[in-house]
Amino acid sequence: MSGKTGAGPVSLSYLDTLEREALAALKAVADDASAEAYRIKYLGKKGAVKSALKGLGSLPVEERKAVGARANAINAGLEEEFGKKHWKKAAAGKRSGQFDPTLPGFPFPRGSLHPLQKVRTEICSILMDMGFDIAYGPEVETDYYNFEALNHPPHHPARDMQDTFYISDTVLLRTHTSPVQMHVMETQKPPIRSIMPGRVYRNEEISARSYCMFHQIEGLYIDENVGFADLKGTLLAFCRRLFGEDANIKIRPSFFPFTEPSIEVDVSCFLCKGSGCSVCKKTGWLEILGAGMVHPNVLAAGGIDNEKYTGFAFGMGIDRIALLKYDINDIRLFFENDVRFLRQF
Repeated sequence: MSGKTGAGPVSLSYLDTLEREALAALKAVADDASAEAYRIKYLGKKGAVKSALKGLGSLPVEERKAVGARANAINAGLEEEFGKKHWKKAAAGKRSGQFDPTLPGFPFPRGSLHPLQKVRTEICSILMDMGFDIAYGPEVETDYYNFEALNHPPHHPARDMQDTFYISDTVLLRTHTSPVQMHVMETQKPPIRSIMPGRVYRNEEISARSYCMFHQIEGLYIDENVGFADLKGTLLAFCRRLFGEDANIKIRPSFFPFTEPSIEVDVSCFLCKGSGCSVCKKTGWLEILGAGMVHPNVLAAGGIDNEKYTGFAFGMGIDRIALLKYDINDIRLFFENDVRFLRQF
């Protein structure tokens, strides 16, 4: 086949033939001289692909888009294959002590953030904009910080809500990020305004909806005259930043040993827009976090004067929000490192 050098009409069939010819010719490239000749003939400014693009102007308007897109795709594909061939040649030359730095580079694929990291970063960014700083704590905790200081006496029934990995009678893998609140209260004086992201562990059966390790973000605000209205305003502002201004928010009573009163927050399902679907179990609502006013016993355990100071706390599961946000139906996908899954993000 002889390449078009003028600006006459070009067709999809001509481009298909050009691509087959160029790929076949690439196999015969064996040295620098043949590589340069190939580049000039097919990929240069006056090469076959660029010459074909000059003929677009003589095509009917309705054909230009398809033909132009095909020509650009062929050009990109040939450049990539040309680069790969010469990366192998350059690597072989380097091993033999003859590396040529002027050869074209190899286009390495770019990575991306894990979906859990993307959601964690977004949540932290929103809360830091609202004035919170970040605190971290150990993942291996004592029973005191994980339960007792958070108003879970030794035989409190709320301990049964969490299947715990015990290392010894008094040491365990933390079941929530709430113990970090106790460390913060012991080391800082009010006002305290912190969030605590991290991994937590529970001895649960692994399934599509549960895993033995997951991620949480806890929030804590303690100061004089902090009331339930402050908690409500903070949660409403946060939810609308995360889920959109049109999201409907529902606050309902709940129970947590370390807060009183306690609430849970639901957001209207952003998949079905509240009409009901399998994800929201036909209710139109998705539970996203728990919160409440910090119990006076917890303030006292943290060395805070509970007659002078009040505060609120809230916590949410990063994995659950990521499942909802990206419409993922199996939590195990987050931990399997399947590149086919990760490439989607």
